[in-house]
Amino acid sequence: MSKNTVLILVGSLRADSTNRKLAEAIQLNAPEDLEIVIHESLGNIPFYNEDIDVEGQVPEAAAGLRAAANTADALLLVTPEHNGTMPASLKNAIDWLSRPFGAGALAGKPTAVVGTAFGQFGGVWAQDEARKAAGIAGAKVLEDVKLAVPGSMVRFAETHPKDDAEVVEQIKGIFESLASAERATAAA
Repeated sequence: MSKNTVLILVGSLRADSTNRKLAEAIQLNAPEDLEIVIHESLGNIPFYNEDIDVEGQVPEAAAGLRAAANTADALLLVTPEHNGTMPASLKNAIDWLSRPFGAGALAGKPTAVVGTAFGQFGGVWAQDEARKAAGIAGAKVLEDVKLAVPGSMVRFAETHPKDDAEVVEQIKGIFESLASAERATAAA
């Protein structure tokens, strides 16, 4: 039996970011029937520019992102909050995945947004903005998937999210929602 693939895009480019650690915890707690792939090159993708989005000339990092998203069954965006919104790297990835207009890699793709942030609300503003952008880009946004971990810099200073029982329990809920969305998409 083949596994369904969930592609994770982490909005933070920092190697030791709490959102990167959250993505790792998600990967480690995945059910056996899911393959979780964390995309590694958001920082290498040039800002979206229609002048360079030309067939046969798309930058390698952007083409790689599109290919990974096209082969994934679902996407999971893991975002910190930068100045009250999602980081530019994640917005840029959404922009690349939205093209060509109406037929981009996000078109109809089940997509969920989660994250962690230093503030007391866990980055909900950034998550809301990412959901909005992904939806406009054509994704099938899973509005019921919620995971916003506040106080990340303190909470995960000495504990990896994979070792936080509350976070691990919330991660299980993400997988239940993704599985329901994938079943609904397959039935449609």
